[in-house]
Amino acid sequence: MVDITGQYMLNLLLNGLLIGVIYALMALGLTLIFSVLGIVSFAHGEFYMIGGYVVYFVLQRFTNLHPYFAVLIAGLVTFVIGFIAERLLLQPLAKGEIERPAEYAILITFGLAFFLQFLMIAIVGPFPKKAARFFDLPEISTDILVTTATTLRIFEVPLSGNRLIAAVTAAILISATIFFMAKTWLGRGLQAVSQDRQAAAVVGINPLKMNTLAFSLGTMLAGMSGAVLVAVFSWVPWVGVPASGKSFIVIVLGGMGSMPGAVLGGLILGVVESLGAGLIPDPGRALAYKDAIGLLIFALVLLIKPTGLFGRDL
Repeated sequence: MVDITGQYMLNLLLNGLLIGVIYALMALGLTLIFSVLGIVSFAHGEFYMIGGYVVYFVLQRFTNLHPYFAVLIAGLVTFVIGFIAERLLLQPLAKGEIERPAEYAILITFGLAFFLQFLMIAIVGPFPKKAARFFDLPEISTDILVTTATTLRIFEVPLSGNRLIAAVTAAILISATIFFMAKTWLGRGLQAVSQDRQAAAVVGINPLKMNTLAFSLGTMLAGMSGAVLVAVFSWVPWVGVPASGKSFIVIVLGGMGSMPGAVLGGLILGVVESLGAGLIPDPGRALAYKDAIGLLIFALVLLIKPTGLFGRDL
């Protein structure tokens, strides 16, 4: 058996890992966009927000639909929106038609973020929404692990079933993304363009098409990370703003453009936030300081190792 202090620390650690997997999934999309297009999308959080709303309204309309189909629909919707946005707004950047590309990329993605956020306010309103639990956990009873429909207990440490389902789903999506990048022709094409655009073009890979694919896949991953969390948190049109900030912290921590770094960085941020907030005696202050802990990590990484854990020197 684990004592009370040990149970509390284990609870903080496990909850940190669960939310860290979600951070990793979202940051993976931003990392993919940066590694191929060479820009940081400030609209990333809004695709996360849209993915959550798609799942909420799809499950409201089709009550018998399996939640994972709704998650796939959210991924498809955010993929299509990302495809259109890249073609209309970012293709001129890749074609060299923009005089000041760095400033353009910042302004156009900021503009896209504001547009999507206020569009969703106009469509769904400002009031919080939350999807119903995706499904019940299977009932298991052993000396170490006990589950009910809504809760899993490990060594008597309770974990939310909704968070567990979201984390497992995110882990599956992360694995699928890594497999796609490593084992498929399109994934290898994206890697080639991220390493050397001119060399990739010489061997027949179209960098413009890879740009579109990378941005669309990145927005899809953001949308699906929101889709799995809409049953955990209340959803409002500005929910993507803090989520976007978490993604920036993760990719700086892991290394800009590094997919393994995004995964590890997400887990580290989730655990550090959970432990940091959980060890502050005042619960009200702990919640307020949670975001500050992430920003402190951000500042320390920039000071000590600006390239991150797995980043390359530019």
